[in-house]
Amino acid sequence: MELFWQNGAMTVNELRELLPEPKPHVNTISTQVRLLESNGFLGHEKEGMGYRYHAVTTRDEYSNKSIGRIVSHCFENSYIDAVSALVKDDKISVDELKELISRIEQEG
Repeated sequence: MELFWQNGAMTVNELRELLPEPKPHVNTISTQVRLLESNGFLGHEKEGMGYRYHAVTTRDEYSNKSIGRIVSHCFENSYIDAVSALVKDDKISVDELKELISRIEQEG
């Protein structure tokens, strides 16, 4: 998605050119692009025999949907369990969690 946000609309072949070596096969990229489109992140316009794909969602929307999907699939829709897993795996400290709670209380 980042490449679409940075470079605008592009074909699968144009996207492939922007990827680092070793470049994935064009079919692999095409599959990923179609998956992003089916999830509502990309749209397309017909161009010649193919398509030019473009982002239809912002970074924030993408992040929120992605996090929601992870929480849904991995934590049975429990955000508490997701945050708990981050604390248990030392991805976020208890002090950072307290700071987050304080920020939320100040905003709300």
